[in-house]
Amino acid sequence: MDTALKPVLPHVFKALKDVDVAALTKCSTDEIRPIIPCLVRMALITPLDITEYCSEAKKEILTLLAGIDLVNFIVSLLSIEFHTLEGDLKKEQQMRQKNGSQCTESFLVQTAVTGIANDFEQSDSSRRMRLVLSEILQMQAQLVEYNQNKHLNNTDCAIKPSELFDNDVYLEEITYVLCISLAELPNLLNICDVVEVLLHVNKGPMLISWVVANMPDTLQEVAESLVMNTERVEECGLRGRALTTLCAACPHIAASVKSQAASASRLPALIINLTLTYHLDELVSYMSGLLLGSDQTIRQWFATFLRNSHKRAKGDGHAALTKLRQELLNRLKEATAGVEASALLRLYCALRGIAGIKFQDDEVAGLLRLVTQKPPPTPAGVRFVSLSLCMILACPSLMAAPEHEKKAIEWVQWLVKEEAYFESQSGVTASFGEMLLLIAIHFHSGQLAAVGELVCATLGMRVPVRPNGLARIKQAFTQEIFTEQVVTAHAVKVPVTVNLNSNVPGYLPVHCIHQLLKSRAFSKHKVPIKNWIYRQLCAATAPLHPVLPALVEVYVHSILITSNKGVNEYMNKPITEEEIRRVFRNSIFGANFDAQRKPFATMDTDNDEAPIEINIEKPTLASQLLLLYYLLFYEDIRLSKSVTLLASGRKVKSYSVAFLSELPIKYLLHQAQKDQMSYGGLFSPLLRLLATHFPQLSLVDDWMDDQVFGDASRPHADIALSEATIVDAFQDVENNSYKTGKVLKAMLSKNPTDIWPLAETFVRHVRRVLGARVPRHTQELYRAAWLRLNSVLPRCLWIMTINALLDVHAGAARCVAATQENVLVDPLQVLRCDLRVFRCGPILKIILRILEASLAASRSQLSRHLQDKPLLEKSGQLTSDSEREELKNALVAAQESAALQILLEACLETPEDQAKPELMWSLREVRSIICSFLHQIFISEPSLAKLVHFQGYPMELLPVTVQGIPSMHICLDFIPELLSQASLEKQIFAVDLVSHLSIQYALPKAMSIARLCVNTLSTLLSVLPSDLRLELFHPVLPSMVRICIAFPSLIEDVTSLLLQLGKICESQAALGHCWNDAGIAGENAYVPSEQQPQTKVLLAEVLCRDIKETMNEIVKKALLNDKIY
Repeated sequence: MDTALKPVLPHVFKALKDVDVAALTKCSTDEIRPIIPCLVRMALITPLDITEYCSEAKKEILTLLAGIDLVNFIVSLLSIEFHTLEGDLKKEQQMRQKNGSQCTESFLVQTAVTGIANDFEQSDSSRRMRLVLSEILQMQAQLVEYNQNKHLNNTDCAIKPSELFDNDVYLEEITYVLCISLAELPNLLNICDVVEVLLHVNKGPMLISWVVANMPDTLQEVAESLVMNTERVEECGLRGRALTTLCAACPHIAASVKSQAASASRLPALIINLTLTYHLDELVSYMSGLLLGSDQTIRQWFATFLRNSHKRAKGDGHAALTKLRQELLNRLKEATAGVEASALLRLYCALRGIAGIKFQDDEVAGLLRLVTQKPPPTPAGVRFVSLSLCMILACPSLMAAPEHEKKAIEWVQWLVKEEAYFESQSGVTASFGEMLLLIAIHFHSGQLAAVGELVCATLGMRVPVRPNGLARIKQAFTQEIFTEQVVTAHAVKVPVTVNLNSNVPGYLPVHCIHQLLKSRAFSKHKVPIKNWIYRQLCAATAPLHPVLPALVEVYVHSILITSNKGVNEYMNKPITEEEIRRVFRNSIFGANFDAQRKPFATMDTDNDEAPIEINIEKPTLASQLLLLYYLLFYEDIRLSKSVTLLASGRKVKSYSVAFLSELPIKYLLHQAQKDQMSYGGLFSPLLRLLATHFPQLSLVDDWMDDQVFGDASRPHADIALSEATIVDAFQDVENNSYKTGKVLKAMLSKNPTDIWPLAETFVRHVRRVLGARVPRHTQELYRAAWLRLNSVLPRCLWIMTINALLDVHAGAARCVAATQENVLVDPLQVLRCDLRVFRCGPILKIILRILEASLAASRSQLSRHLQDKPLLEKSGQLTSDSEREELKNALVAAQESAALQILLEACLETPEDQAKPELMWSLREVRSIICSFLHQIFISEPSLAKLVHFQGYPMELLPVTVQGIPSMHICLDFIPELLSQASLEKQIFAVDLVSHLSIQYALPKAMSIARLCVNTLSTLLSVLPSDLRLELFHPVLPSMVRICIAFPSLIEDVTSLLLQLGKICESQAALGHCWNDAGIAGENAYVPSEQQPQTKVLLAEVLCRDIKETMNEIVKKALLNDKIY
């Protein structure tokens, strides 16, 4: 080390930075030598602070400086005329910026004849300062040119040595000159620019530390500049040494320098050296953070540096890596199993797997000594064992030697024996025993990639686990430690994880069972697993563990789907209905299950497994959702594989429709929807299965209503609800509706599950709400309460409602109570209700909701029946699945069209409607409700609209349907086909339908269809016999008026038709009067006279009169109408 420039000591730097005069006075002359310029300026320059303390401090500083010879030199530097120097310096800078380093002229000094070093020695203070500044600017210009041209490999632009700075004897005075210049000329000289120049001179790092020590407030700025201006390929170099010197002067800056360097991906060797020097206690955690942190850029950069340094075996990087490995080795030799040892193992795994560093013999020995230790049974010990096991798998080099391999295998065997003790003593649910089991499972199934994933997940890093490196450990696991039969027998005895949820960390028994089921190990060794899975599903809590849905799926596959190894394979047993009932019986729906409890079916008991004794006092929502998912997924797979199952002759369990109807499917799904953070992984597959197998529970209206029933929207009512309260409220609903309204509002204020026990009593009184004197508000409240109950167990509610509304006057044969099964067979039972329903809007909406669901359920049941009973033998009346599908579609269409015809019939006006004005308003509302329902049906099934109109319905309803059903325009597509039918009734219906559609939808397509009708009638006029001609044209005359009103351009065609028809009728009437013979035209040619009912007149005469009236209406309403638009 140069004796002229001694390093800045930390306590000196701190004292100056804190302006601690007392601490400075205790320093020796050699210690304060680097900061003399700053001290002289403090002592001589008039301060802003003129307190007595400041005066005394100045005196102490002057006393400290007394006797130091260089003080006089610094005083002379402070006596320079800086104003003149500033002007010359500014000109010099401008000239250098313009001409670069090639400029020979100088505004600061004349060219030295005897050399700049001699000139510096012989000059006064002013010239010395000018010489130093001129040299600094010259080197700065060279540095700029070098940075601009370094990518061109131009040697002419290299930074040339400085004669002035190369003489060590002048360095101290030069440093003082720089310190005074930076202090007195801050506008022209930037310390960071000066530091960049000093990096390239003799003793540059030491000079920088002296300069910064005299301006301690610039330390952070200088350090950041040094870091950020470093080349990415530079590992340490000059900047690293300069930063090391600065950190030596001010150790607390080391942490900031490391952080900046790591964030900028610069100076990796410096980071290691600073950590080893100043933060040795944080070595493992800090290095692990660089290799395993969340910033991928930093991870890749530092790993690449370590890998390259390891390969090069020279340079600053290799030296730093060598020191790091030596320090880690020292720790490795002393480490004992615990938290710190676990962190050290992860760091070594990262060095091997991510940085690619090969372990030396002493490192291998130390690691093997550490990983094969037997830790105490604590959570930290369990974690250490898991990491040790994964390190053996991730680093096969630890078992390269035979003695090392023997030691590792013996340690693993010890783990197998002590696993149960560790779990019981440590209190950790996920112990290393499950991981050992899972590793053995993967090895047996040959899934080495899965072993690698397990190792990476446990270590918390992506390390390459090569299959060829696992060959020996695989052999040990599969042949010496865990045979496959031992694995399956052990797995089924492992206790289930109590309160299993996604917050339980680590590898659990459920992971092992899932993998064994996936590999068919239980089936291979005939190990029953149903009880274990049932217990684990019952022990699940929220938030749902992500492996549980997958466990259910592979379990169902192991029950229903055989592998390719043969038909005699052992298949797992399904969960029985009683076991599922047991979970739901203790829930809020327990009463429903108790009422519907049935004795065991033949397949409800398993001979291979003992009955499950499990205490389920209050089952969780997670367990109920998982069992529901099991049921739906089981039925989905069973139906999809029914052909294969029947062909193989296997009898598998089928869960009955009655049993499935008991389950609160919709309620559970809504609970999962509300808390998708906890059940998100299960909600989507459940919704898919629900829409497939239970379309009646996935109606859009139901979902929208259930979302409206939020907690915030509930009214508040303080009424104690009971069956007696409800019975009392409905006893006199027509005279005292206020009491009924209060009870209904109280029901609306409760949770749907709270009022479900009252559902049967509530529904039993639905007929009382149909009374003529019941207020509309009460009926609406009843419907709202019914919809709230509909969100719990809708299918049970529908059956109760159907039975409560059965028409008691329909005859004894029809008064059989409805059940789930017979409603699926005959959904039209829903409409066999009290006729008053069809004049009560709110209750009609309930019936339509039930009807829509029942039709959907019937469709689904028929499809399920086809899947459940596949066609195996191609004999008999049905020889193909397409024929069965066609028959099923025909039956569905017949049911649905019949339901729509009944609803259309309900829209007809009755004598009672005419007698009571209030019923006319009800009829109008009912028509609107039914038309809205028909619109939904027609949109979802356009073919149903075609079928209904081909069947026909009363023509007086056509104005209602055309105006009330927005989707009636689709009829324009099939009217030509309807018009071509041979039946006169269908042709008349088609023409009347076209006329109404033309008024409602005056479109080009409607006009072309209307013209087709007129042309068709013109053709029929000439081909039909006289009796059929009169029968056809008399009903269509009003339709002609509507067509002309809608499309005036068709008036000419229509009038031509009517004129031709009128001529024929006149002729026929004349012939009839002339002959007066009924035998020619038939009795149908006569109708009673309107003026004299006792006498008859010819129909042709009546038609002639009506044709004239029709012509008058066309002229008045279409031809002379001045308000066409």
